[in-house]
Amino acid sequence: MNNSIISIGTANPGAAIQQKSIGEFMKMAHSLGPLDARKLQFVYSQSGIDNRYSVLKDFEKNDFKDFRFFPQSENLEPFPSTRDRMRVFQQEAPSLAIKAISNCLSNSEVKAEEVTHLILVSCTGMYAPGLELEIMGKMGFKDTVERYCIHFMGCYAAFTAIKMADRICTSDPEAKVVLACVELCTIHFQKDYNEDNLLANALFGDGAAAALVANSKQGIGIKDYQSNLVREGEGDMAWHIGDFGFEMKLSKYIPGLLEKGIEALGKKLEEKFKLSTIKNFAIHPGGKMILKKVEESFGIDSEQNCFAHQVLRDFGNMSSATILFVLEKILKQDGNPGEILAMGFGPGLTLETLLLDKQ
Repeated sequence: MNNSIISIGTANPGAAIQQKSIGEFMKMAHSLGPLDARKLQFVYSQSGIDNRYSVLKDFEKNDFKDFRFFPQSENLEPFPSTRDRMRVFQQEAPSLAIKAISNCLSNSEVKAEEVTHLILVSCTGMYAPGLELEIMGKMGFKDTVERYCIHFMGCYAAFTAIKMADRICTSDPEAKVVLACVELCTIHFQKDYNEDNLLANALFGDGAAAALVANSKQGIGIKDYQSNLVREGEGDMAWHIGDFGFEMKLSKYIPGLLEKGIEALGKKLEEKFKLSTIKNFAIHPGGKMILKKVEESFGIDSEQNCFAHQVLRDFGNMSSATILFVLEKILKQDGNPGEILAMGFGPGLTLETLLLDKQ
């Protein structure tokens, strides 16, 4: 019997915010002139994103006087510190995580008191005693639940959590593992107008997703996986803790680097997964150009990766949680699509792959 992702639950804060509205906020927050405003508008219109979510309501405002988190001043000073942002994470993350986990368990036959392991994933916030303890208390998990935390690995962290859950279930066939990804990316908005911030501010949204992994024939089977590095991209995708939140390094060269790395990776994937026989894909929607380059490199039709495009359009990039939003759509899909190759990318430049099979 294989280990499987039995169920998935997702959650987002508040109502969807139109990408156009966020673009208007950015023009105001960056104090852009006509030329830079047109450049920003072009980036947002070509992003492949219609809506995103945020725990901060300021992104819906068009007047500084209406801000609640950011200062009510044109220069946004004093700009919120990392401590200010972690306070928001500690206030908002628990309820979002609980909603995702509750949705996940409600789609399964497993009760909260039967959960044996909890893996918490976040690269946008942390504190101790941590979010995982709040989850255990509010969900009614037993105090004997083993808990693990995966922080700061970026968009591919859910892949690491799934692999960890698979290994736990292999060593303990009775284990029932909940992994929860909680990402409040928008609390780390950076006001300096540069290429990195322009791209990051155009892509990221807030969301949470939880998955239940156990020894079962139901759901999406976990068949195999492989980790890879493209060391040429170490300086092009990075994530650092600054004085004013977490700072994302996101170069425009990433799609090209991924294309180069994936072409070199093709032979390895063919040997390990028989890539040429796979018809279904779940590629982390890190951005429109990333999806395009990956699809071109593997000769994938966008329809074979349609759920990734849907998630990008409706939610943006929610870091580690995003791939679970894609897999949730596959799990709810009628029929048995067969093998699925999931791929995720993050700092390193890291390329993670998972071979899955919907039962």
